Amino acid sequence: MEFQVTDPEQTEAESRTQPAVHLEPPEHPEQEVAREAVFALSDVGVRYGEKPAVADVTMEIYKNDITALIGPSGCGKSTILRCLNRMNDLISSASVSGDLRYHGEDLYADTVDPVQVRKRIGMVFQKPNPFPKSIYENIAFGPKVLGIDGNMDQIVERALRRAAVWDDVKDRLKDNAFGMSGGQQQRLCIARCLAVEPDVILMDEPCSALDPISTGKIEELMIELKEQYSIVIVTHNMQQAARVSDRTAFFNVEAGAGETQRVGRLVEFAPTGRMFTNPDDPRTEQYVTGKFG
Repeated sequence: MEFQVTDPEQTEAESRTQPAVHLEPPEHPEQEVAREAVFALSDVGVRYGEKPAVADVTMEIYKNDITALIGPSGCGKSTILRCLNRMNDLISSASVSGDLRYHGEDLYADTVDPVQVRKRIGMVFQKPNPFPKSIYENIAFGPKVLGIDGNMDQIVERALRRAAVWDDVKDRLKDNAFGMSGGQQQRLCIARCLAVEPDVILMDEPCSALDPISTGKIEELMIELKEQYSIVIVTHNMQQAARVSDRTAFFNVEAGAGETQRVGRLVEFAPTGRMFTNPDDPRTEQYVTGKFG
């Protein structure tokens, strides 16, 4: 496996957007066809020290899909997301169990370098985190560090265009990135990720700190980007999940039979259209309609 991209920063902030009580039926095809799995998780669990955070997660994440992870705070959504590019390795007390495959290869094999994993699987965080550099240098930083060949001006422009922010910044590339609006900063962070050509983009609550207009632009961008990338997004916003995702995984915090400790578990994973209009599990229906969470 050849790994290549990401920003080695991390946040564990969890913010809450109230789920919508009434949802318009999303326009997603229901027909199931054979798909290429980018990630295959089998009985994946994560513990922090002796405390289990999430357990028994089995699911496949498909190529060129937007996969949404939803559920109440503390149910393990972000923990599972961080498993996908081994960012939990940065937490000394964290341990991952089960089997997690990336394009069929064991992501946690002793021979796999987690730094290289994070170069191949990019991540966009909850709050925009531009570097204290110019807009241009924010994008050029990754390609320079990785020794990516090519005309740097073209690399920067292509990344900014893909992130739909080029027209906003093309005349001020030398300005400090902190002078951009919040929505522009988040699109800059997406462009910074795209500049090193990742295979997968992970997004942890990417719109929670943004206004509705900026949120709409990020959602439009995600739909455009899935033509070239596989995207996994954690969100508390039920309408957002219904609007942008192809498949949705609902997590909840509960104790299993004979257990006293509540742990995050995957309750249901299905095409988004079915998840929001005719879910199989009553707990899913209660959550997506705002009856708990």
